[in-house]
Amino acid sequence: MEYEPVIGLEVHAQLLTQSKMFCACSADYAGAPPNTHLCPTCLGMPGALPVINQRAVEFTILTARAFNCEIPEFAKFDRKNYHYPDLMKGYQISQFDLPLSRNGFILIDDAGTIKKIGIRRVHLEEDTAKLFHDGNASRVDVNRSGVPLMEIVSEPEMHSVEEARLYSLKLRQILRYLGVCSGDMEKGAMRFEANISLRARGTTELSATRVEIKNLNSLRAMVHATEFEIARQTKILNAGGTVEQETMGWDEARNSTFTQRSKEEAHDYRYFPEPDLPRLEVSRAWVAEIEARLPELPDAKYDRLMRELGLSSYDAGVITAERDVAEYYDRAVDAGKARGVEAKTIANWVSGELFRLMKERNVEIGAVKIAPAQIPDLIALVNAGTISNNIAKNVFEEMFATGDDAKKIVQAKGLGQISNRAALVAIIEKIIADNPTQVAGYRAGKTALAQWFVGQVMKATRGQANPALVNELVADKLKSL
Repeated sequence: MEYEPVIGLEVHAQLLTQSKMFCACSADYAGAPPNTHLCPTCLGMPGALPVINQRAVEFTILTARAFNCEIPEFAKFDRKNYHYPDLMKGYQISQFDLPLSRNGFILIDDAGTIKKIGIRRVHLEEDTAKLFHDGNASRVDVNRSGVPLMEIVSEPEMHSVEEARLYSLKLRQILRYLGVCSGDMEKGAMRFEANISLRARGTTELSATRVEIKNLNSLRAMVHATEFEIARQTKILNAGGTVEQETMGWDEARNSTFTQRSKEEAHDYRYFPEPDLPRLEVSRAWVAEIEARLPELPDAKYDRLMRELGLSSYDAGVITAERDVAEYYDRAVDAGKARGVEAKTIANWVSGELFRLMKERNVEIGAVKIAPAQIPDLIALVNAGTISNNIAKNVFEEMFATGDDAKKIVQAKGLGQISNRAALVAIIEKIIADNPTQVAGYRAGKTALAQWFVGQVMKATRGQANPALVNELVADKLKSL
């Protein structure tokens, strides 16, 4: 029998707030010595009372609206009880039946096919402490405990590993556009849990059992774990067995899942309303004020660049991949309008030379010394015939290193394009006179040698000769031989 996977993802995203979810401790714990960002509330000490982080709530509502979610008028926090050594209190403050949002979706593009993936809810909770296992000993660092954690729960509507990968990438892109999460998976800022089951292909019934894979700390781990689990369940079903409902871990070294425990249901966590926190009233005016902060999101920006600026799907895609790059490009285009520089040409320089140098020098867009308006300035010099395109690339490298204007570099280094016909004719005549063998070959019918002569002229002028004019003059001289 042929089976179809049914995949749902729970994505945990740390929010970029200054303080933790329920106390004033700094949430910027990365690189800090262990157990230095804590207080009685983080440690779950008796008598310590939580206070809701308003910025975290606003970030969650902002994200939910970016995912087209409904925002109810009331929400509450609940205690999720389970006794793990990484939970100081013996419970986690989360949200159960009245989350901050419900019923959203995002769109993914799978090789040209647009698919809507439902988002069941986006809710808010606190992160746990971090455990370190060393042989027979374990250590705990409480710095992470209490950091605001947003959980994004998809509907089980992905039916391939590729769809799950695209969904995760799209989610991360939007979170980074919003500025609510760094998306840095290497630092644990974004983590995955995958719920996987199989059903007979062509049916719509969901399986009665599913397997959850916990704490997948990278996109690569999520992809490999999901692939492995689909293969494992397929093997069990083909052998006439039954897939047990359980929670699995992922062993990166062995490239396989392993059983951790039987899968919990909601009642296993003994949810009940958090008695130390009031119910949240989410007014429509507050939601409208938060929604007004939404930036132009990736899909809208992508469509605008193609519709209004005439970019190809590829160019629009690479430019809108990161918000900072897209905004840099927009500023360059705005500056180029007054200079008559086309948006497409600017896109070529951004996605070509700028990206190349950023990759070579390991520089992020925020640290690039070239101001957006300097790119159309450089292109304008090429369009005016002041410098050739090849010379422009050399100038661009100098701009990248120094931040100097193109015109200043061209003048200082004497890189202006040579368009003086008499000067170029003299150079061409000398090259022809100095290369009788090539001249004889050309006369004998080897017309491709014309480009060899063009190359020699460009070499003699250090690439500063006007290429179009050189081609014209070389052709004229060779015809007259």
